[in-house]
Amino acid sequence: MNEGLRVRAPAIQQVSGAFGHGEPEGHVADPDHDDRLTHSVRRMVDTRVSPRRLRNLQGDRAMTERKALLVERDGGILTLTNNDDPINRMTLEYMDLLEEAVNDAAADPEVRVLVFTAAGEKNFSVGMDLKQLQAGAAERGGAEAIFDQRLRVLAAIENMDKPSIATLFGYCLGGGLELPLACHFRLAAEEGARIGLPELDLGSVPAWGGTARLTRCVGRDRALDLILRAKKISGPEAHRIGLVHEVHPLTELKAAAGALARELAAMPPIAVAGVLRCVVGAAEAPLDEALSEERAAVMRCSGTKDQFEGMRAFMEKRRPVFTGE
Repeated sequence: MNEGLRVRAPAIQQVSGAFGHGEPEGHVADPDHDDRLTHSVRRMVDTRVSPRRLRNLQGDRAMTERKALLVERDGGILTLTNNDDPINRMTLEYMDLLEEAVNDAAADPEVRVLVFTAAGEKNFSVGMDLKQLQAGAAERGGAEAIFDQRLRVLAAIENMDKPSIATLFGYCLGGGLELPLACHFRLAAEEGARIGLPELDLGSVPAWGGTARLTRCVGRDRALDLILRAKKISGPEAHRIGLVHEVHPLTELKAAAGALARELAAMPPIAVAGVLRCVVGAAEAPLDEALSEERAAVMRCSGTKDQFEGMRAFMEKRRPVFTGE
């Protein structure tokens, strides 16, 4: 990375309309601050460690640091942390590493749940780093390549046979909301969260699936209200309209996500995969197709060791121990 990434304001304006993800509301340019951020981004890309190394590390708990992304494995739970505290931008490097980690997790039978979070307690993410857009588009063959990657990563999360959890706190704007919308569970902080798709303030439209997923999550009328008015809502308000599943005090939010992850990881993986396949696509599928998918999920569970374990545990009045077999 070089100083070419620090594009001038006119260049930012040319590309910001296409992407619509930027600094928090009220951000005031500070040359010294920008220099520190540029230096931080440069340091973030120095080291990349393949997620495949996770399976080769000794012990049940392992952690590898790849600068822009922290990957922590604790049993069947994989936690992916945006490591750009305090604003946790979704940089090009972060998305490259995230795509690799997500694809690797999808192929790893030992991973049962994914948790998406961010470093610190100030902000989940302000979205795309506008300073990278011009250079990134030039390096990757145009803006379409950047769009395509982000849509591809979010689709992989949403369509994975493993549940995913996102923690929303501080600013969750643009891509900082679109990534959680692709997750199966969203937990928000009771205080301090500002959640929204404010791309219209930049003269643009949400670019990473936000219009479609937000509409499916909260309905057409609420989606229009949030997007057309560029609203930034609180955690409790997001919970009231069904955008998030739970709210917790900020200091307890990540622990609550961990507790939910452990609960989900204890469920039978084959059955969990079946439920996700049925429910995630159910809203768009004709009823007969949805029922056919449900029947197929039932048959995949039939005769498995986990099914026998569940029935035996029920008869013996104990908690089942599922192995994914």
